[in-house]
Amino acid sequence: MHISARGDYAVRAALSLAAAYPNLLSAQVIATEQDLPRKFLEAVLADLRRSGVVRAQRGVEGGYSLTKPPGEIAVGSILRAVDGPLAGVRGLRPEETQYEGPAEHLPQLWVAVRASVRRVVDEVTLAELLNGRMPTHVRRLTALPDAWEPR
Repeated sequence: MHISARGDYAVRAALSLAAAYPNLLSAQVIATEQDLPRKFLEAVLADLRRSGVVRAQRGVEGGYSLTKPPGEIAVGSILRAVDGPLAGVRGLRPEETQYEGPAEHLPQLWVAVRASVRRVVDEVTLAELLNGRMPTHVRRLTALPDAWEPR
């Protein structure tokens, strides 16, 4: 799985908003806190607003806030808001792929990959990520002997 800069920035911005919830934060405060380019962050926040993850309030006292408590927002919803579906194969959803011959069972693998990613990003909320208390099955994955090794 590839996490785009847009996805990374979106999750980091959402974590800043989660830490401040229910208060508003300006894009400038988030950009400074997370060391993000403000213009790019504003585009990311617009995507999050359109998807219903954040709300924006205009004016001197304005800013951004999560639309729900941090414990009710999964990381997967943030990634989908800015990057679309979590897993794609040449622009198709995994279940839409079809192959013949030796590769005929490949769609099962692609669907399994997507299910594995979902099992992490859809089951970790902003609140859990913020306080470091992620679900046991996610913590176990990070404890595997080769989890932190590049391949």
